[in-house]
Amino acid sequence: MTMNNKIPLLGMTLAELKVVASEIGMPAYAAKQMADWLYKKKIKTIEEMTNIAAAKRQALAEKYEVGMIAPVDFQKSVDGTIKYLYPAGTGNFVESVYIPTDDRATLCVSSQVGCKMNCLFCMTGKQGFTKNLSAHEILNQIQALPENDELTNLVFMGMGEPLDNTDELFKVLEILTAPYGYAWSPKRITVSTIGAKGLKRFLNESDCHLAVSLHSPFPDERLSLMPVEKAFPMLGILDLIRQYDFTHQRRVSFEYIVFKGLNDSPRHAKALAGLLKDIPCRVNLIRFHAIPNVPLQTSDLSKMEAFRDILNERGVTCTIRASRGEDIFAACGMLSTAKKEAATTSGR
Repeated sequence: MTMNNKIPLLGMTLAELKVVASEIGMPAYAAKQMADWLYKKKIKTIEEMTNIAAAKRQALAEKYEVGMIAPVDFQKSVDGTIKYLYPAGTGNFVESVYIPTDDRATLCVSSQVGCKMNCLFCMTGKQGFTKNLSAHEILNQIQALPENDELTNLVFMGMGEPLDNTDELFKVLEILTAPYGYAWSPKRITVSTIGAKGLKRFLNESDCHLAVSLHSPFPDERLSLMPVEKAFPMLGILDLIRQYDFTHQRRVSFEYIVFKGLNDSPRHAKALAGLLKDIPCRVNLIRFHAIPNVPLQTSDLSKMEAFRDILNERGVTCTIRASRGEDIFAACGMLSTAKKEAATTSGR
């Protein structure tokens, strides 16, 4: 439900829209008409659905609404990156980040308010877990984006663990890729995970790209950074990935945040190359964005370049991801945390 207690249509699959159509007494084909208005024409009000009879639109509007909600705040970086803040229920906020480059425009999308995983280096994890976002709240970040028409790529890599919210995530992936929805190619979408329970389902049911957060080739060290290592060991995740084909349409990449003096040595690079040598993949090295009260530090660029070169020399494609938006609360969770704290302090 949205703030006026009407049910949002945005985020509903075709099957769910058929149920709505039946409830209002509309023919089954009206579901396809509604989907067309929602996801292709991107309307904001039910009244705009002009090929549905006025009486039926009125009946629909008594209980339902489109449900598009504009961002309540944003910050724009000197490099063009824009972080948007969206409401997600009373007192809750989530972030999405629009990243334009010369040849593409990518949106980083959130899937939860807070996160259960509590990774040492992640600001979102410091919030604790509040709730899973609904398909409506996830898709709204995309549809209500001011630059929506410019988007070329999506990454589910924002606040939360996408594969800890699989049911709602899969609704959104269906809408994004289905002919009745956005009709995007799965090759334009990447889902990032630290290795949660929904990984096998994702590998079986989706053709979207996969990104896996590793951050250390050594299980004990990874556990010190990422408590999820205990429940979903890295070595088991890699064994699962080896069972699937990543040589054609779908790609797998591995995210590796580089911390000074912790995981940036030649020993780490050689061990990582050994782990991944039989998986067709790419490793993305990522600069650490400092967050409050966490002692981790950003590695030197020279160390990152040496790390990259070791992997490439050993046959594992590796690149250093360009840092974006460092001047606008670059780390995920920082803007939403600040907004929530401000709302609490003001009593709103």
